[in-house]
Amino acid sequence: MITYPENVTCLADYIESVLTKFADRPAYTALGQTLTFSEIDEKSSALARYLVNEAKLEPGSRVAIQLPNLIQNPIAVYAALRAGLVVVNTNPLYTEREMKHQFTDSGATALIILSDLLPKYDAIKSDTTIRTVITTSATELLDPSSAPSIEGTVSLSSAVETGAKTAEFKRPAVEKEELAMLQYTGGTTGVSKGAALSHNNVLANCIQMLDRIGQQFKDGQEVVVCPLPLYHIYAFTVCMMALFSKGSQIVLIPNPRDIDGFIQTLKPHSITAFAGINTLFVGLGRHPEFAKLDFSKLHLTMSGGTALTQAAVSIWKGVTGNTITEGYGLSETAPVVSFNIPGKEEIGTVGHELEDTEVALLDSYDKPVGDGESGQIAVRGPQVMLGYWQRDDETAKVMTEDNFFKTGDIGVRTESGAIKIVDRLKDMIIVSGFNVYPNEIEEILTSHPDVMEAAVVGKPDEKTGERVCAFIAVSSDIKVEDVTAFCKEQLTNYKVPKSIEILEELPKSTVGKILRRELRDKG
Repeated sequence: MITYPENVTCLADYIESVLTKFADRPAYTALGQTLTFSEIDEKSSALARYLVNEAKLEPGSRVAIQLPNLIQNPIAVYAALRAGLVVVNTNPLYTEREMKHQFTDSGATALIILSDLLPKYDAIKSDTTIRTVITTSATELLDPSSAPSIEGTVSLSSAVETGAKTAEFKRPAVEKEELAMLQYTGGTTGVSKGAALSHNNVLANCIQMLDRIGQQFKDGQEVVVCPLPLYHIYAFTVCMMALFSKGSQIVLIPNPRDIDGFIQTLKPHSITAFAGINTLFVGLGRHPEFAKLDFSKLHLTMSGGTALTQAAVSIWKGVTGNTITEGYGLSETAPVVSFNIPGKEEIGTVGHELEDTEVALLDSYDKPVGDGESGQIAVRGPQVMLGYWQRDDETAKVMTEDNFFKTGDIGVRTESGAIKIVDRLKDMIIVSGFNVYPNEIEEILTSHPDVMEAAVVGKPDEKTGERVCAFIAVSSDIKVEDVTAFCKEQLTNYKVPKSIEILEELPKSTVGKILRRELRDKG
């Protein structure tokens, strides 16, 4: 059984205890600037007071946070939780359409956003219930004079300054099973749903992960590299909550695609831990400058979000001397379900399930499969979500009668009992660790006046793991370039098809269902 820290009943308790315990230690580094735990405490406390005293947000109100990997991100998240609010993580790359859906579906009443993204919000704000907008520039903490001054909004610096002058408020009592955050994820329907995660879901997963990582991860001594976006549940829970709680210095990478800049950022640090995905391990490992860094203290490299290849493991080990410890999880499980034991990795598997976590492999009738057989991975444990936000029908589809969450992934047990991911039931495509759902893209494609039918599949890609490929049937003589441009207006870049092929007719079953399988095998 997992053991909760004393006097901790919610994430705010957890965060505040850490900020106090490691007050003088460096907490977050980004853009060459480092803030201590006490500085994060001071700023997030002041922002929390602004949200309560000035913005008049009630406990349980949803606040959307749309920020890249800047120190402003944890300040905003910790402030929201300390104010008794519900965090709605939002991808900064979202289009207006995607933002509108998430903001309206969540019922967010406040938004903390990078000022560069404000034009997209302005285009859809009349359709939302947001009434408080806090903006920040990338360099605002480095240079307060760069704080945005935009009509109808308040800058983060101003909000913190104003909040610091207001009275302390009595933090509302929050029970473990109350809602802490909405983590949006897609589904086979293509509709983005909010996985409703409780304080306990995230707290339990932090404790479970720290238990699995073990005693080698030392209080106040670790330097963790976090190139994964904090709005993604992997980095959110593992880095911003779990490893943060050990008093680690977390080095945030705002733009991991800039490999040269990434390596420059790492040079001053003697890194001890790294949270990444397959594509990053390969990209960094093949860069000649990366090999010149000091890896003498690196003892934990974590992988998740997408399948880890043997090639990535070999490249990383050859350069850093460190192996990669792979885990498995989903937004709906806050996220970690299983994780290898560091130093005892069974490469090619995602390890054994975490403490207090049950994994069943089920057949199509939700019955356990026989020994050695593959089946749909189903999970039961304290990290499993409350359900999908305001979608009981969708929740019912993924929960069994005895409260196992059906992941849609197919797995098998190895002889040691470790879990190996075999395939996915869903047609989900994973591009650089991001979930892409074919239905959503097909809906956009078929909204083009000249596209009659569309099918989207994933195909292997050396760089991103998978790439999005589309097949369309058209009613006129249109150019592929025009369809791609149309998609770029509606979709985040990683969702835009990398290839579009025009066919006379899409393959269908006898009942008229488009056969994605045939298209996946094509070419």
